[in-house]
Amino acid sequence: MRFSSDLERQLNGYGLTTAHILYRIPDFESVLQTYVWQDYDLAPDFPEMRKFLDFWQANLDGPLHSIRYSHKRLIGPNEWRQIDGEFQVH
Repeated sequence: MRFSSDLERQLNGYGLTTAHILYRIPDFESVLQTYVWQDYDLAPDFPEMRKFLDFWQANLDGPLHSIRYSHKRLIGPNEWRQIDGEFQVH
C-alpha cells in the first residue's frame, strides 16, 4: 500500500518508529558500530522495519548484534478534524 504523504500515513495508523541498531564491523567483529533508522511504521508487526532488517541481513556484511526500538503514534483519525473558518490578521 502506497501513501501520498506522511500525514496520510499517520491518519492510516502509522506511527514514528526509531530503531537503534548495533552491528559488528566485518573486519573487527569485537567492535560494535551504531546505526539509527527512523521511518513511519505500523505497530505491533512493524513491516517497514522488518523489511529494512531483512535487506540488511541479505545485503550488508556487518552482522546484527542487537536492536532497540521505540514507536509513537503521532496522530490518529479521531484526532483529526476539519475546521471551517478563518481568522484574518491585519
